[in-house]
Amino acid sequence: MADKKPPRLEGDEQETLQALLQYQRESLVREVVGVGEDDARRALVPSGTTLLWLIKHMAQAELLWIVHRFAAEPVELSDGSLAMGDTVAGCVAAYRQAWERVDDGVAGAAGLEAPCRLVGDEAPVNSRWVLMHLLEETARHAGHADILRELVDGETGR
Repeated sequence: MADKKPPRLEGDEQETLQALLQYQRESLVREVVGVGEDDARRALVPSGTTLLWLIKHMAQAELLWIVHRFAAEPVELSDGSLAMGDTVAGCVAAYRQAWERVDDGVAGAAGLEAPCRLVGDEAPVNSRWVLMHLLEETARHAGHADILRELVDGETGR
């Protein structure tokens, strides 16, 4: 797997956050593409984390934070557990579809100061915090996926 460097740009804060989030999304997907279905479901660490679960989890996380909590739009969310019919191609496609909805929600926001509408009992946050949280979580899970992929077949790279 080729080591792909993060994008370098001189954009504003929102453009930079979104470019880095997209880079991390694609890094996560690259760790799963090309892995067999059984290997994508293999739990190689005591926590039970799998490559396929990471993809499904991040699709759900993005929809939860941007579409449901930030935009306060209805969204169908599952508990994130893998179903028998889940495949690498299907989960990657669902993740990419989530990106479209999320990116549309971010584009429709009134800037990085726009408040998150549904935070429940938690402290209020704005669009900036939500994007930075998704960037952090995606990067963390892309790192997990990199380790799992290396354990599966020895492949490494961003």
